[in-house]
Amino acid sequence: MEENREQERKEQQGPGADGRDDDALKGSAGEYVERKRWLFFGLPFTFTKYTINEQVVTINAGLFSTTENDCYLYKIQDVELRTSLAERIFGLGTVACYTGDNTHPQLFLEHIKHAKEIKNYILHASEDARRKRRTLNTLNINADDIDDMD
Repeated sequence: MEENREQERKEQQGPGADGRDDDALKGSAGEYVERKRWLFFGLPFTFTKYTINEQVVTINAGLFSTTENDCYLYKIQDVELRTSLAERIFGLGTVACYTGDNTHPQLFLEHIKHAKEIKNYILHASEDARRKRRTLNTLNINADDIDDMD
């Protein structure tokens, strides 16, 4: 009974009540929202916003002229976490997503907080998305060159 009241109180307090930073909270719909930050001091004074949910990664950039770039999670083939010394000092990281998308084969979520958590989420969610769509992740090994050797 006491546990139920504690759970209800946490739900009423809303996101961030557990002491986590509100910038990269995973909401009830399974979505991360994060902003690109300045490398030094980790301040979010940029006009780039990253949104990651169960189906798509969206990058919104710009103030006057804006660009919105989407990539379906099932197209993400590999995810890499990069952290420079300066990023480690300020608790930031860069997540590199290698995709099968023709227009943007690489997506970079630069200078974000909770980078490792977001990288792991993208990795597992992309695998789940491929299973749901029943798609196969394959690698292009340029086998066309073999036919030319005849």
